[in-house]
Amino acid sequence: MARNTRQRRRQRRARSQKDEPQQGVAKRARTRQQQVRPSAQPPKTQTGSRRVPGGGFKRFVAESWAELKKVEWPNRAQVTQGTIVVIIACAIVGAYLYAADLAFKPFVRDVLLK
Repeated sequence: MARNTRQRRRQRRARSQKDEPQQGVAKRARTRQQQVRPSAQPPKTQTGSRRVPGGGFKRFVAESWAELKKVEWPNRAQVTQGTIVVIIACAIVGAYLYAADLAFKPFVRDVLLK
């Protein structure tokens, strides 16, 4: 495919301006102005279902129940395994924080508090 050079693009623009001198520019300006100022456009009508007074809570509960039916709940073995992992992780982090506290206690007592 031949490369479109700058000179060819200029020639093509010059030809298109001869055909439509200012009409294309004005049309583009109007569409751009509408995009920039959406308040000038007519308001959109609401589509979809109408809201029923008092139906919000009932609808919320129904949709929540439907979503809970889709959940794949863990079995007893998975819950036990997850609980053990969390307890071990808490023990490791607790031991690390205890060791860091013991290591920095003399520094804080002797240097920072004097």
